[in-house]
Amino acid sequence: MTVPSIQIVHDDILKTRAIAPSSVDLIVTSPPYNVDINYGAHNDAQRYEDYLVFCRAWLARCFEWLSNDGRFCLNIPLDKNKGGQQSVCADLTSAAKQAGFKYQSTIVWNEQNISRRTAWGSWMSASAPYVIAPVEVVLVLYKTTWKKTSGSRVSDVSRDDFLAWTNGVWTFNGEKKKRIGHPAPFPVELPRRCIQLFSYVDDTVLDPFCGSGSTLLACVETRRNGIGVDLSAEFCALARERLRLASLPKTPRPRRAVRATATA
Repeated sequence: MTVPSIQIVHDDILKTRAIAPSSVDLIVTSPPYNVDINYGAHNDAQRYEDYLVFCRAWLARCFEWLSNDGRFCLNIPLDKNKGGQQSVCADLTSAAKQAGFKYQSTIVWNEQNISRRTAWGSWMSASAPYVIAPVEVVLVLYKTTWKKTSGSRVSDVSRDDFLAWTNGVWTFNGEKKKRIGHPAPFPVELPRRCIQLFSYVDDTVLDPFCGSGSTLLACVETRRNGIGVDLSAEFCALARERLRLASLPKTPRPRRAVRATATA
């Protein structure tokens, strides 16, 4: 069995030279949402106009790194209301197209987090109610051609998973930040589905905002080569530790001793 190559790069995605042009088969990432989360070196509370400038810049770099038949799965919010209502999905779709990407489809990720909602605007009044969809999306984009002709041609998605995942509404829980030790982790299930649905075994997968390393863990599970880039040395160390722990042999749970009973 092929052992995947995993690389973690502590660098600025706008400046790094660690990735060769046209060398990536699939990008799976969830960038900062600009909702004032403490990422350390990154400012997550920019003016929305400045945030879009930042997004256009890193999207342009991703376009350079992707192969001609490469795909891009971009996990972002549908919209946001912190700091003012903004149509994040629509704006980043437009920014991706401006960078050169072509649009394929949108997956709706139902995190089942409606219980966390605390803001309704004008309660039970038409004065100023807030409509908030408790979902995120995964934009599915590509560089030049949608039909994939490069790579090993080895797919590892099962029949049942293929039928389920090509339904564009995915329902599974998000990840708990306390469990992972990162302020905004996403579950390994999200990149794993994207990787198995949109790439071949032995392909190279990039996460330009790798954070706690969920995409890289999914690469190991699915025998893909992974590259993760992050501006935070702390998060790079966290990703390395998660990968180390995942590589440890699983200790079997000891079986409970069964007392023998004499029979006549």
